[in-house]
Amino acid sequence: MVDTVVSLAAGLGLAAACGFRVFVPLLALSVGARFGYVPLSEGFAWLSSDAALVALTVATLLEVGAYYVPWLDHVLDVAASPAAIVAGMLTSAAVVTDLTPLLKWTAVIIGGGGIAAIVQGSTVAMRVGSTAHTGGLGNAVLATAELVAAVLTSGLAVFIPAVAAGVALLLGWGIYRATRKRLRA
Repeated sequence: MVDTVVSLAAGLGLAAACGFRVFVPLLALSVGARFGYVPLSEGFAWLSSDAALVALTVATLLEVGAYYVPWLDHVLDVAASPAAIVAGMLTSAAVVTDLTPLLKWTAVIIGGGGIAAIVQGSTVAMRVGSTAHTGGLGNAVLATAELVAAVLTSGLAVFIPAVAAGVALLLGWGIYRATRKRLRA
C-alpha cells in the first residue's frame, strides 16, 4: 500500500513537471531509474537504457535552448501543450505500480494528464501575457523560472515523492484559483 501511494505521488509530481518542460522530467525519471531511485512499472524498463538516456538528454537540451528564442518559444508552446499531456501520462504510467489496470490508467489519464495540462496551460497563458507586456523580452525570465520549476519538481518526484505530490496539488489549486478569479473579473 505504501509503495502504491509513493508511486502515485511520484507520478503526480513528474506529471506536474511535464507541464513546465516536457523532457526535463523524462530525463530525471531516466536518470533516477538508471541509478535505482525509481522503480519502473512493467514495460517501462527502456527508460533506463543508454539510448533513452542519450535521446532524452539531447531532447532536453534542445527544448531548454528553444525557449530562449523569442519567436520559437511560442511555436514550441503550441507543440508542447499536447506533448506535455502525453509526457505527464507517460511519466505517471512509468512509475505507478501495484494497481489494477483500470485504476492505474484512470489515475494516469486523469491525474497525470490532468495536472500536466493544467500546469502547461498556465505557462502558455503566462508567456502570452509576458509577450503582450514586454514584447517578448521578458520571456527569457519566464523560461528560466519554468526550467527551475521543472528541475525542482522532477528532483522532488524522484527523491521525495510525497513533497512533489504536494507541490503538484498546490500548483493545480493555485492555478485553478487564479483562473477562477480572472474569469470573474
